[in-house]
Amino acid sequence: MSDFAEPLARLIDELKRLPGIGQKSAQRIAFHLLRDSPEVAKRLAAAIIDAKEKIRLCSLCNNFTERDPCRICSDSARDHSVVCIVETPYNALSVERTHEFRGLYHVLHGALSPLQGIGPEQLKLKNLMERLKNGDVKELIIATNPTVEGEATAIYISKLLKPLGIRVTRIATGVPVGSELEFADEVTMLKAIEGRREL
Repeated sequence: MSDFAEPLARLIDELKRLPGIGQKSAQRIAFHLLRDSPEVAKRLAAAIIDAKEKIRLCSLCNNFTERDPCRICSDSARDHSVVCIVETPYNALSVERTHEFRGLYHVLHGALSPLQGIGPEQLKLKNLMERLKNGDVKELIIATNPTVEGEATAIYISKLLKPLGIRVTRIATGVPVGSELEFADEVTMLKAIEGRREL
């Protein structure tokens, strides 16, 4: 039996389903929403519904968009010969925030993970292969996460694309800026040494 009234317990349960939200955070958010005015809750609910109804996947890159193709894919000022492959739309946003990358993106919506039942068929690879048929793409930058799943995905994509004669590169990984070497694990240090560059 819950310690909360049924509507409050239901709200907390729904909030807990969000990534990174545990029991305590869900309770704090729920109590905050109850203390706030009904208009705030209505605006939040309306924003969620609006986003769910209007946002879809770009038919070219699979990023979230309101129009198709998305603003990045339809931007003629961008370099259409370079495509950065990422796991999630959030990862594309992280690259975009650098204001240095001027190419296009391809969002996989996941990474290979046999234990979770995610194989190549579950990733958005089919339209990537379609994009490559016209020969405009000269380089693919694989920017999957530096995890076991991300590395496996990078290797799989690299092997899949090598026969096409397209340059395939991988983002550098290693010691993050602002950290100290004594806190870096062995794998991070190995990647940092392997990815070294001339000064």
